[in-house]
Amino acid sequence: MTERRRPRLRPVTATALAAAAVGASLSGCGALPGGPGDPITVMTWAPEETKATNMPGMTALASAYARWVNAEGGINGRELKVVTCNEGNETVRAAHCARQAREVGAVAVVGSYSQHGRIVIPSLETYGIPYLGGYGVTEEEFASPLSFPVNGGQPALLAGSGRQLADVCAKVALVRPDTIAGDELPGLFNAGLASRESEPAADVRAPEDAAEYTDEARRALRGAGVEPGEAPGGEPGGYAALTGPADGGPEASGDGDDACVAAALGGRTGTFIDSFARLRQADSPVTFASVLGSVEQSLVNRTGGKNSMLEGSYVTSWYPAGEEPVWDRMKAVVREHAFGDNRIDPADPGVQTTWVAYTVLRSVLESMEGEITHRTVYRALDDTGPVSTGGITPDLSWRYEDLLGSSSYPRIVNSMVNFQQVRDGQLVAARREPEDIAATLERMTDI
Repeated sequence: MTERRRPRLRPVTATALAAAAVGASLSGCGALPGGPGDPITVMTWAPEETKATNMPGMTALASAYARWVNAEGGINGRELKVVTCNEGNETVRAAHCARQAREVGAVAVVGSYSQHGRIVIPSLETYGIPYLGGYGVTEEEFASPLSFPVNGGQPALLAGSGRQLADVCAKVALVRPDTIAGDELPGLFNAGLASRESEPAADVRAPEDAAEYTDEARRALRGAGVEPGEAPGGEPGGYAALTGPADGGPEASGDGDDACVAAALGGRTGTFIDSFARLRQADSPVTFASVLGSVEQSLVNRTGGKNSMLEGSYVTSWYPAGEEPVWDRMKAVVREHAFGDNRIDPADPGVQTTWVAYTVLRSVLESMEGEITHRTVYRALDDTGPVSTGGITPDLSWRYEDLLGSSSYPRIVNSMVNFQQVRDGQLVAARREPEDIAATLERMTDI
């Protein structure tokens, strides 16, 4: 196990100082009464029906979770009330969600997604509301003292993907969004490659809301050292696998000679794969890789299942594969309390992150005595010892000694990733045990 070092925390922002002042001075402003009949209000936000990344399953799962908990008697007899907000992938709407959290008296924002961390995190700091289990797409989620991440976010996925390919690839191209959040990804990915002294990947920027990616696919192939062919017509499901046949061994790795293309475009990764498959020449196999959230079981199913062109592709995840027993309870809750809500895909990493975050929240709330407010919940999260998530993650704790020793990502406490591969149309474990990439993330301090 990687030894934890005391993190060299970055200077605290003015908003963080304001949050501390709020926590010290507010006397019940935004707090809920502590009586046994009063609900405990939390908020979950995520973008829905946008042209970029959408995460409707996160808010849907949060509502189903509340129905389940309340059917079992609530939190120590009190109703758990979940307020949801469509973050819309827009700064104005994101800011509105943060204000709404304050207005409804939320004691925490739980299991949420936003690319606008620079907007929502300072707002929550000002209000003194903790942010538990954000998806992890922005730097602020791993720097704010009021943020309590349950996974390593995009930093862990991208560094883990680079680490997964380091033993496989001779040349790599990384296709990523041409956004502020996307600008961070090449350094993380290359840090993972560097763990085996591999050459940095070619950086291929792509719009996150494009209808096709022919130009980007052409540049990616050339960046991986492969000459693209002409783009034919036809359905992408009829193409051969983008990757050579999986070898079937759970611990096996490649010989380091492959040409590799990794794509991390969120919901647009399927669109990229369509363009990519049309340009890849049949006699020039290319190893394809991605991260969970960009490639999921639903995408494998849509592109042919066992005959999917994603067969053999490598995928890096925060969590165990969707068919593992650790997800059985979540699936049962979805079956019994989501009422057939088709927005919830149990294999979706946003849904899974929301489940983990609410699991932690419930455990912490049930351990608290007295008044439950945003201030007392923050203190409980900050002081509580390791919390079990049922084997989905390591036990989670955000005490000072548990933080990752990195000035770039001081709030990470879970630096584990799981390596997966598409085999016979299913995302399955490529290794029996998760990989701790704490050392890789710590090296980012020096990059």
